[in-house]
Order: sequence, then structure tokens, then C-alpha cells
Amino acid sequence: METFKDYLATVNTPEHKERMSTILDWVLKTYPQLEGKIAYNQPMFTDHGTFIISFSLANKHIAVAPERQGILALSELIHESGYEHSKMLIRIPWDKAVDYEMLSKIIEYNMMDKKGVTTFWRK
Repeated sequence: METFKDYLATVNTPEHKERMSTILDWVLKTYPQLEGKIAYNQPMFTDHGTFIISFSLANKHIAVAPERQGILALSELIHESGYEHSKMLIRIPWDKAVDYEMLSKIIEYNMMDKKGVTTFWRK
């Protein structure tokens, strides 16, 4: 969590800071092979140098960005979790529980789908 310490220090709402911290800690513990870092002013995780997932804060939600392909592949699962999504991000409202099973499926999808990818973003 040291990687995200400075980022979390900028979060002014204690409940938002706690939730974001819990999510980031969960990713680090569940997927220790992923590298956590701050890029584009947000926490993100990579695998062998390729982007897997990122998180950011908004007034009404946490935004989860797994790249468009991950959202397209798992759109039904996202909706079943009670979340809305756009083309590039999933919104987890502050008043809804985090569906860690859904996050696992998205992370694992990206890890498998990008196994041989040598670029940061999909082409």
C-alpha cells in the first residue's frame, strides 16, 4: 500500500478514502503478481507491463476502468452487479457494496486476454 500512500492522502472524505484503500489493498493481496502504481493521477495495476485495471474517485462513485474490451466482454455481469458503465468505465456508487467477485472476473479476464500483449494498452 506504500505505492498508494500519497494518493490516498489527497482523498478528503474519510469514507471514500477507506473504501478506496480497501479496494486497492484487496487487489494487492488477491493478485500479488500485479504491479500497483500511480499513473494518469490514479491508482492502477499492470501485469508484465500491460495495463489491467485502474480506479479513480468521483463525487457519486468510484470509477473502475478495465479498458473497453473488458467492459464489452463482461457487460452483462456488470449490470447483474447493479452497476452502470460507459464505454470506458464502470461506476460503483458510494451507497452500493463493492462486488469483489465481479472485480475478480474483470481482472482475470484482462490478465488472460492480455497474456501475450507487449504494449501498455490494447491495440
